[in-house]
Order: sequence, then structure tokens, then C-alpha cells
Amino acid sequence: MISFSGRHFPKDLILMAVRWKLAYPLSYRNIEELMDERGADVDHSTVQKWVVHYAPQLDQSFRKRKKPVGSSWRMDETYIKVNGKWVYLYRAVDKAGNTIDFMLSETRDRPAVLKFFKKAIGSSGLPQKVNIDKSGSNTAALERINNLLFIYGFWHLLIEVRRIKYMNNMIEQDHRGIKNITKYTLGFKSFEAAEAAIAGIELHRMLKKGQLENAGDLPAWKQFYELAA
Repeated sequence: MISFSGRHFPKDLILMAVRWKLAYPLSYRNIEELMDERGADVDHSTVQKWVVHYAPQLDQSFRKRKKPVGSSWRMDETYIKVNGKWVYLYRAVDKAGNTIDFMLSETRDRPAVLKFFKKAIGSSGLPQKVNIDKSGSNTAALERINNLLFIYGFWHLLIEVRRIKYMNNMIEQDHRGIKNITKYTLGFKSFEAAEAAIAGIELHRMLKKGQLENAGDLPAWKQFYELAA
């Protein structure tokens, strides 16, 4: 249960403001104006605090009901600006375009990629195949995972590593859905704020992709509110 106790505004209004930020290319000031139209005097900084507080909780609620993903992955990283500096958003989708997992990192190196794969494998299991670009850190991380599988006798679980350029077109296109939302933030002020917002943006995109179990024909916005029930 996600708690809204002690808030000065009702739960439905808070969730509406948070969802608008995560679903559409709107700035926090845009949402402040939309709230004002509805008779709610909400400062844009308050909306930002709501996103940082509730987006990760809604993401965790979703993960308990996330549908299984495929075992053929496409993995890549893109760039997000935080406090005037570029950081790296690692992402993976399966061959159907379903989001497997994501992770924001201040570095682009083998430890960062290993951390991402640990998260992705923890949430979705070991892949059979992973398609990557020619990045040395991505290659080194997957080689490390395969070496560990070999050492511990799990030869049958070794991951097939591919570097077929056209196969990554899917995830490169999928990045756009995230970038189209984040570009209207005018830059995140902190890494924590960026992590929280991206978790929520990725969540809303997964809802739109139909990745919530037992959602039936509910539209993404209704699924979003249901996660807070």
C-alpha cells in the first residue's frame, strides 16, 4: 500500500500530477499551470517532490505484477543530462519490444554494465541471447558473466553474445520514448531526481506496452492509478 497520509492534497490529484509528468512531454511549470486551471494551487517544486517520492514506489508496485519477458535481449545505453553533466541510461528490451530493465549510471564502464545486468537478470532471469553494440565495456561485462557461469558449471546457461547492428534498431527507437519526455525537464537537478523520474517514465511506457499482468483492457492511465490502490 502506497501511503498518501499527511499530504495537503488528495491522493487522486497527486497521482494525476505525477502521471502527467511521467506520461507526457511537460515541464513541472506546465503541470503547475494545469493544476491551477483545475483550482489547485500547487507549486511546480511540489510536483517535482511528488515525482521523486512516488514514482519509485509505483515502479516497485508494478514489478510485483510485471509480465515475464523474452530471453532474446537487445541492450544499449543512451544519455541523460543531470546537473549539467551527461550520465548514462542503460536499457534492454526483448525481441517483442518489451522493456526488460533499466538503470541510470554516472559511469560508462564494465562495473556499471555488470551492475545493470545483475539488476536485469535479477528481475527477468538469464537471457539466452543478448545483442549489443561494439562497446568494450558491454562486451567485457557479458564475458565476465559467461566466465562465472562456466566456472560454476552452468555451461548450458552461457549467454550468446551478438553484435548485429540492425537488431539494436529496436532499442535505439525505444530510447526515443524516454528522451521525448526527459528533454522537457530542462535538465535534472540531482541524480536522485533523475533516477526517480526515469523509473516512473519507464513504468508508464511499460504499462502502455501491456506489460502489467491481469490488466485486461484497462488503458495505461487506469493501470497507473490501480498500482497505487
